Amino acid sequence: MDRLLRGEIPPGGTCDVKTLVRESAVDRTAFYGTRPYAHLREEFEHRLRSLHAIGDIPDPRDVQIERLKAEVTKLKARLARADGTVEELTDFRAQALARLAAQHEEIVHLRATATAANRVTRLPLACSTSIGSCS
Repeated sequence: MDRLLRGEIPPGGTCDVKTLVRESAVDRTAFYGTRPYAHLREEFEHRLRSLHAIGDIPDPRDVQIERLKAEVTKLKARLARADGTVEELTDFRAQALARLAAQHEEIVHLRATATAANRVTRLPLACSTSIGSCS
C-alpha cells in the first residue's frame, strides 16, 4: 500500500484498489464488505483521498491527465477567441463590400444625372505640359 501511495506504480497498474489487490495477491472480494482485508481498502482509500486533498497525486499519469485537461481547456478558449475574431472580420468584410457597392451605385447614378442634365462642365483632361525638367 505504501509503495502505491509513494508513486511506485507497477507496469499496467494505477494507484487504485484494483492494483492494490493484484500486488497483494489476495482475492479482490476479500477487500469488500466484512471480509478480512476490508479495513485495508478503507485505509488505502482514506489515505489516497488525503493525498489528493493536499495536492499530492501519487500516480504520475493522473498528473499528466490533469495537465493535459488544463491544456485542452486553454486551447478551447484560444480557439473560441480565434473564432470570434474570424466572425468579426467576416462581418467587417461584408460591411465593407456593401459600402463599396453602395458608393459605386451612387457614382454611377451621379454620372448618369450629370450626363442627362448637361449642366455640368467637364474639366479638360490632364495636359502633358510640364514645368521644368522631369529628368
